[in-house]
Amino acid sequence: MKEQTKPAEPVRPTAPTAPGTTLDLLYSETEEELRSAVRSLLADRCDAPGVLARIETGRPHDPDLWRTLAAGIGTAGLLVPEKLGGQGASHREAAVVLEELGRAVAPVPYLTSAVLATEILLGCDPAEAEAGALLRELASGRQICVPAVPLTLAPGAPLPPAVRDSGAGALTGTVTSVADAVAADVLLVLADTGLYAVPAASATVTAQVPLDLTRPLATVGLDAAAGTRLADPATARAAIAGALLSGAGLLASEQLGLAEWCLAETVGYVRGRHQFNRPVGSFQALKHRLAQLWLDVASARAAARAAADALATGAADAPLTVAVAQAYCSGVAVRAAEECVQLHGGIGMTWEHPAHLYLKRAKADSLALGTAGHHRALVADFAELPAP
Repeated sequence: MKEQTKPAEPVRPTAPTAPGTTLDLLYSETEEELRSAVRSLLADRCDAPGVLARIETGRPHDPDLWRTLAAGIGTAGLLVPEKLGGQGASHREAAVVLEELGRAVAPVPYLTSAVLATEILLGCDPAEAEAGALLRELASGRQICVPAVPLTLAPGAPLPPAVRDSGAGALTGTVTSVADAVAADVLLVLADTGLYAVPAASATVTAQVPLDLTRPLATVGLDAAAGTRLADPATARAAIAGALLSGAGLLASEQLGLAEWCLAETVGYVRGRHQFNRPVGSFQALKHRLAQLWLDVASARAAARAAADALATGAADAPLTVAVAQAYCSGVAVRAAEECVQLHGGIGMTWEHPAHLYLKRAKADSLALGTAGHHRALVADFAELPAP
């Protein structure tokens, strides 16, 4: 049995940058300490053989890992104010966590619960008893809350038709492609009369067959399910729109972590693999490919950090910065994973090697919260560039 990782001290926030100041892409000491704690936990409890074994059972989520990550280290409450039981940190710290989760393709509902659901609740009135109580539960890691919206829903795109409220908060409708619904305790449901918190046990959650087996999708069916109203329709839609923006910006950090792992793993492999009495990595063609990939990853790091910093500081150009990050990081993650599989040769195509997990996560992430094409169109709109 592996020795349990000792929970780290609760994360303290990085001082926010005042609006109008220079963009800060560097990692602070606090962020590096957080990275070290999360990486240590994942190395101990979320290695590739373990992830593959959980996938084969059909239940990828690891509740013990989630409890330690969410409550022991305190990452679930990074975006929640201290007065509501959270860490009172910022998107910069959450981005560091997602980088490490991307490096490990960790099967935990961090993006959906600690980012999307948390941002939606913060976009409502957290002073209200229901929303505040749910935020405390999320920040403590005692409950997992997932938005009942398709994972492909993008910032700036029209929200899907709302679930119907047949009266007194009895909700009826179906939502497809809901990420992590199989692990959720509470679902946030957009209805025609507002936003509702619905116990997952009151819904019919039917697992779908996802491309990324570490982030399961499901169809959520509601048949007169009772929900607690958290916000009116206008507030609910604004809250979801804000959460989608934050989610897309922080997803770029997950894609960055994924690409970094693929690059490092591939470089290590071609250094040790020999052909014609020479390391494969000494061949010039492979050197050029890996050098270009290194440049792509370095640029992706700048884009992802810029998005996290813009969200953390509430910058006016945050929507543009997020769109740029997603438009770029999405493609880099896919290229890095493809190169990882290809340059590992035959072993890269096997189930036992984790390269396929990274390729599937990269491909799935390229569709999550808006495709690269959608975000490029947003960049064009922000820059007032006419369509061809």
